[in-house]
Amino acid sequence: MKSLFIILLTSGFFFMPQGSPDANAILKKLDANMTSKTLVSKSEMIIYGRRNSRTIIAKGYSEGQDKSFTEYLSPEREKGTKMLKLEDRLWIYSPSTDRTIQLSGHMLRQSVMGSDLSYEDMMEDRKMTEIYNAIVIGEETIGGRITWILELTAKVDDATYEKRKTWVDQERYIPLKEELFAKSGQLLKKIEMSAVKQFGNRWYPTKMNFKDMLKEGKGTDFVATEMQFDVKIPDYIFTKASLKK
Repeated sequence: MKSLFIILLTSGFFFMPQGSPDANAILKKLDANMTSKTLVSKSEMIIYGRRNSRTIIAKGYSEGQDKSFTEYLSPEREKGTKMLKLEDRLWIYSPSTDRTIQLSGHMLRQSVMGSDLSYEDMMEDRKMTEIYNAIVIGEETIGGRITWILELTAKVDDATYEKRKTWVDQERYIPLKEELFAKSGQLLKKIEMSAVKQFGNRWYPTKMNFKDMLKEGKGTDFVATEMQFDVKIPDYIFTKASLKK
């Protein structure tokens, strides 16, 4: 899933000479709101099946764009499973086998515990301004909030998604909706954000629904129940030794 935010920019908003909003300035403010030096969080991942759903609770740590660590706390089947990301490498520890494996290549496209999110999605933590060029293609009201609709086109070869459409709250500079596309133009995933809360000077949607458009069902909800920004995280957390600790 993406890493999170820094203090909201307080500088004035710049417009193009014709009066159209500057899409890259919007994207820069969104990045500033959705990234942080560090984040410690507790979350619920609710995976909806055909007949029922299951909830997985996890605690996560992240530092910048290159380091993250997740430990699954419940249910019993997933308890003790841990994931460590260091730059472009991802390791998973399974307590049932007492083994650590590194995922790479096509394995990163696999579903995370049967959810609508892939490991590849979790690995993509770079700022949007580093990956995409943006243009404003319209406005739309979502849940009473006026948004700009941005069309994003990848400017790097290794982007997970070639194109995106992002609906950005014009007042709070957070995404409320996203559509993710393949190079062919096929819509692959939809993300809807809600339950927006304020943390100091920043806003953040604490509920996100990820929907894999190639699968049936209601998608997967991610609900952040606890969030602490810019707190000190011990260095040992982001080591392979922590996977078996």
